Amino acid sequence: MVDDILVVGSGPAGLTAAIYASREGFSTSVVEGASPGGQLLLTTVIENYPGFAEGISGPELMDIFRKQAERFGAKFIGGEATDLDLSKRPFVVKIGGSTHEAKCLIIATGASPRWLGIPSEQRFIGKGVSSCATCDGAFFKGRDVIVVGGGDTAMEDSTFLTRFAKSVTIVHRRDKFRASKIMQDRALSNPKIRVIWNSAVEEIRGDEKVNGVTIRNLLTDELTRLDVQGVFVAIGYAPNTKFLEGKLELDDNGYIKVRDEVHSAITGVFIAGDAADPVYRQAVSAAGSGAKAAIAAREYLQSLG
Repeated sequence: MVDDILVVGSGPAGLTAAIYASREGFSTSVVEGASPGGQLLLTTVIENYPGFAEGISGPELMDIFRKQAERFGAKFIGGEATDLDLSKRPFVVKIGGSTHEAKCLIIATGASPRWLGIPSEQRFIGKGVSSCATCDGAFFKGRDVIVVGGGDTAMEDSTFLTRFAKSVTIVHRRDKFRASKIMQDRALSNPKIRVIWNSAVEEIRGDEKVNGVTIRNLLTDELTRLDVQGVFVAIGYAPNTKFLEGKLELDDNGYIKVRDEVHSAITGVFIAGDAADPVYRQAVSAAGSGAKAAIAAREYLQSLG
């Protein structure tokens, strides 16, 4: 069977695309990917997604998205897309040991945060460890937090967090930031922000939630304990586009290049969500791009007659 639309990815962008596409009567399948539901599965409470006045957990929100897509007839394929052939019609996508064909593709594979890689980190994700200051900053009102990183994202996150946190400490591996001067100046001039240079987080401590970190000075090997309630990792994101190398146009950081918001360089292949968005990375903006991609796909399929 050849689907009208195959959506690759099951985060907010992919599921919104599936809702729109299947509701219009197109045969639609969704490739769930390695993490069905995307990055929101790591978010305990979402308070800024419209329609949920009391907030909602990431897994709950994605479950609602999925059920809505299923209601309109969308099918789900377990596994991760590992290769695709865009040289012929219908398009062919390899998923595990099987292949699937579709007249139209919507790529919504998202992006994954780069983590520190220390054992205690994963245990506290959603319990004081976060990769998204704009998502979770409001939960840290009056608390002490650290931001790990030295680029523009770390500076921006640190400045943003001062709206809520009692104090923000930037921990950076080097003796200078790589961020742009204007972002550095903005952060360093904020009285709530201080910097620990030439250092790395050795361990994240806590019981049910984070209550401190151990920091190692990389020049002296000296260990320092710091009492904090939040750890924000801001060392970058990596788009989940490795399997698209040589298939679609990617920028130097691996993000898919788009035209007119959701069009790829190949007719019939559309892009949605964080795989093409290094700036906003919000559930609501990803969902919006998923809707746009589905509408563009509809127009394409209608043009085929």
